[in-house]
Amino acid sequence: MKQAVFERQELCRRLGIDGKTLDEWQDCKIFGPFGFGDDHTPLYSETAVADGEQIKSLQKLGYDTREIQKIIRKIGLPKASNRENSGEKKRNFLTVGALAEKVGVSPRTIKHWEDMGIIEPNMRSEGGFRYYSDIYIYFCDLVRDLQLFGYSLTDIKMISDLFRYYVAMQHGPGSTAEKVAKLDIMLQEIDRLSRKMGLLKAGISRWEDLLKRKKKEVAARRSEMQKKMNAT
Repeated sequence: MKQAVFERQELCRRLGIDGKTLDEWQDCKIFGPFGFGDDHTPLYSETAVADGEQIKSLQKLGYDTREIQKIIRKIGLPKASNRENSGEKKRNFLTVGALAEKVGVSPRTIKHWEDMGIIEPNMRSEGGFRYYSDIYIYFCDLVRDLQLFGYSLTDIKMISDLFRYYVAMQHGPGSTAEKVAKLDIMLQEIDRLSRKMGLLKAGISRWEDLLKRKKKEVAARRSEMQKKMNAT
């Protein structure tokens, strides 16, 4: 399930506060984004909404921002251990356009892969913007590799589903028999890809040798013809 994410204006609207109040909270370091979009847009999680409501409740009780800062430093907000906007290093996330640019494909291609279920964004804002962690740059490169290896998008979807299942399997329920069957399929796909890569490596080696020889021959022939042209 995709994580909900809020951009600055969306968060202010959800909490019923203005930008000045949000800036004040952030300046006092009692509140902040868990990451940023590629255009430096601050991103906030559902946890941030809960934290914001807690801060508002303290303000209604008569505490000012500095006093709330002291409270958070001493005892924290409820469930503070789960806050994604605490002092951790902020992560960067990519929009569809930025991911497409880094991978070297069109935004339409990224959307098509998403529609097919090959990739899925880490989070989506209320405004409909999709955000991906930078690990998707590597993942999309793998998708392009498989296409070069002759895999169809349907094949690639099946492989991505298997690896998603593998990750989920390590932390989720499921019968042992089902898990063993899925692992058998993964092993078969790994062997199939390994064999195909072996054939590709042999083919690449042949073509490298052929192109190297032919390039020398073509260059020599061109040089001869150029000399004849210069002599006339």
